[in-house]
Amino acid sequence: MNILGISSGFHDAAAAVVSPQGEILFAAHSERYSKIKNDSGLSHDLLQEVSQFDIDHVAYYERPWRHNLQKLRSGQRPLGPWTLTGTLMRELGEWYDRIPALRYHSFPHHLSHAAAGFQTSPFESAAVVVIDAIGELETISIYRASYDEHSRAQYQLLWQQRYPHSIGLFYSAVTAHIGLRPMDEEYITMGMSAYGQPTAASRLQDRLVDDVVDIRFRENLHTGISRPEWHTVPNEVMAASAQSLAERLIMNVIARARIMTGESRLVYMGGVALNCLANRQLGEYFNDIWIMPNPGDAGSSLGAAALLYGGHLNWRDAYLGHCIPGDYPVGAVMDQLLSHGIVGVASGAAEFGPRALGNRSLLADPRGNDIKDRVNEIKRRQKFRPFAPVILAEMVNDYFDMPTGWRSSDYMQVVARCQHPDLFPAICHVDGTSRVQTVPQDSRSGIRQLLEAWYHETGCPMLLNTSLNIRGEPMVNDRADADRFEKLYGVRVCS
Repeated sequence: MNILGISSGFHDAAAAVVSPQGEILFAAHSERYSKIKNDSGLSHDLLQEVSQFDIDHVAYYERPWRHNLQKLRSGQRPLGPWTLTGTLMRELGEWYDRIPALRYHSFPHHLSHAAAGFQTSPFESAAVVVIDAIGELETISIYRASYDEHSRAQYQLLWQQRYPHSIGLFYSAVTAHIGLRPMDEEYITMGMSAYGQPTAASRLQDRLVDDVVDIRFRENLHTGISRPEWHTVPNEVMAASAQSLAERLIMNVIARARIMTGESRLVYMGGVALNCLANRQLGEYFNDIWIMPNPGDAGSSLGAAALLYGGHLNWRDAYLGHCIPGDYPVGAVMDQLLSHGIVGVASGAAEFGPRALGNRSLLADPRGNDIKDRVNEIKRRQKFRPFAPVILAEMVNDYFDMPTGWRSSDYMQVVARCQHPDLFPAICHVDGTSRVQTVPQDSRSGIRQLLEAWYHETGCPMLLNTSLNIRGEPMVNDRADADRFEKLYGVRVCS
């Protein structure tokens, strides 16, 4: 049976298809098709692309009645139908009539997160930690995961925290307080934190947190941070303080997971797992770490399919979305880099996850003093925000001090201190760190071929890598999007 996994109805809708052999045939974000950032509904064009597969079963990433119960508990209006049938009728439209109702399945929200991580990981057993803003009622979960004698994944729930006590909601409340969009621009808060000192962290903890070990807050931060006293704190200080406090709370959860599971391997999922600054500390507790490159709700479309499939999925890489056919344009990209220093790439299958990994990327020479400002100008974004390097994996330790437990970072999941910031100003943040993407020698990706060619030509083993998108829109998906990007910003996009 081919399984269609779905996450939809709240934010970051997505669809994934898993084969009877556990192959991930397709996985993509709805927003890339609708061009609506964080689109909560399933785009008609996405479903059209899914229709190339014969679907036998549909797996939904949460249980609608529990999600609506959480909405009522928080004083919000329920999102829609309380039943799985009603929810999928609304989301799938004409698709719903194509598949018998008995072949629809739903799973708990945090369990879908856990499965997306564990069943794509290389581990036979692991501690699984899920931390997000809010799923159904849970906000933090710790599982011990393993495979049984029939090679089916088993999840033993060991500990949970529930709404309204949420690290994710805390960070989102601070993001809103400093004038950014919650549930979207938390990554900007993280970047801003390097410009301030965490001098308000103790005050935040005293005022807002009741128990730093059990992660209990004094008030429901779903409604934001309302105290007038916070308006006297500069945004940079607030961001730094929130980051510091969030890291302490996260690591208390991680330490608990190590003790409760006795495992040395960690699978970490949920939207909070995208905080690559906090992820530096994970290696202090676990020897091996796996964060699936789409740990948020969109990735749970794959998690729901994984739960129905039951076994280990054949994870190769994150290039799972819409495919622009043809060989990776190494020669054309090299020509543009050498002549202009900046170039776009839209080639092959789109990345599944929020970060561009070379197939829908804006690439640049990291050595130029003016490159960072030029790229920020192209993308119309704040000048303080950092850019990531993509580097040949075997050379990463010659240029970056990778944190403990992180031998590589194939999906831009952790920051590391750059050893030569003066040589690579375009990819160094104000605190001297970089969010590193490593590309292993056995990678099937075109970005590996490009890096090898770039290194042979220039002696530099890395490039600046940021997402190829028009401001306010998701990443480029197809060639028509790439053509629009070229026209608006005057940057060549190679396919």
